[in-house]
Amino acid sequence: MKKGFRQFAIGTLIAGAAGFVAGVLTAPKSGKEMRTDIKTKTAVTITEAEDQLKKAHTELNDLLAQVKGRGNDTKGKAKEEYDELTAKAVTAKQKVREILSAVHEGDADNKELQRALTEAKKAVKHLRLYLKK
Repeated sequence: MKKGFRQFAIGTLIAGAAGFVAGVLTAPKSGKEMRTDIKTKTAVTITEAEDQLKKAHTELNDLLAQVKGRGNDTKGKAKEEYDELTAKAVTAKQKVREILSAVHEGDADNKELQRALTEAKKAVKHLRLYLKK
């Protein structure tokens, strides 16, 4: 249920941003007003993406804490799966942290934000599946 809601929220965000840009570009405004509107909407979009990344980072922290220690009792293929899963989750968490820092410094672009968010969501999904086992 959460995955579908997140995808819907991201789709809505993208569609809203596209609609806003189309509206701004077709509205009879001065160049200065248009630039101000675009800057404002860009800031809002980045803030929303940053919020989603923060939530994903927190969720990864929580899930990694839950998973921690479970791998100590496993052996063989299960141990390999655990090690791979946690390594991917830690990498995704670090990437999210790096992108959040880049956002604060103004160095992140939309593709980096989306890539980090996608990786974090995959890691969260895999950790949840592991915890259900």
